[in-house]
Amino acid sequence: MTETNWHWFYVACMAAGALLFVLWSRDPKRVPQYEYAIAIFIPVWSGLAYTAMALDMGTIEVAGRTVYLARYLDWVVTTPLLLFALGSTGMFFRPLDKTTLATLMGLDVVMILSGLLADLSTEPTQQWFWYITGCVCLALILSILWGRVRREAYAHNEEIGKAYTKLAGYFTLLWFGYPLVWALGPSGLGVLGNDVALFVILPIFSKVGFSIFDLYELRKLAPKYPDLDEEDPRARRRQTAAGSAE
Repeated sequence: MTETNWHWFYVACMAAGALLFVLWSRDPKRVPQYEYAIAIFIPVWSGLAYTAMALDMGTIEVAGRTVYLARYLDWVVTTPLLLFALGSTGMFFRPLDKTTLATLMGLDVVMILSGLLADLSTEPTQQWFWYITGCVCLALILSILWGRVRREAYAHNEEIGKAYTKLAGYFTLLWFGYPLVWALGPSGLGVLGNDVALFVILPIFSKVGFSIFDLYELRKLAPKYPDLDEEDPRARRRQTAAGSAE
């Protein structure tokens, strides 16, 4: 397949994923609607970014290499949302730890922009400095996901903890693929002559694949808590507290 065909294939997969999540949102099974909104927005935005690449837009040449700016525009928006989705699953039906989620998302933005700066670098020293900076951010992200967030998940409910652990394992495996492909591809060591196919396959599984897995687990868990509203559980708790005070 040509690069253009790979990109259009990706767009088709994103469209199919968004449609699936729209259909699921009509029968939410007590899963909060914001979970569906995030799952829908991710493939829509990512599909638009790859549409630009399929139309031969969003790329520049740096030191004889093609830098896919549209790819980074995709990642800097969608990957923080994926982290939010995973983190909120670990905090399912509990008040969201905004500080932890903001930290995860902030580290992610630094990681993505570091990758972009590495891709734009013309000197190897600069290039690998930014690459290592991004890897350090990824390590910090994973330490929070497997530390604080996982502990919170199990502290609340063992079943939620097990579901979160499966999702975090899937997430971690795929996210390790990104720096590996980058390092071996044209932007890094050049072992891989072309990384386009891998940067199509990886995001399909890490975006639509992850969201399917995540919503599937939540749709199994949510009906087991019939006393909780489908909407924001924090609002329900405030209403309960107000009623008790009266």
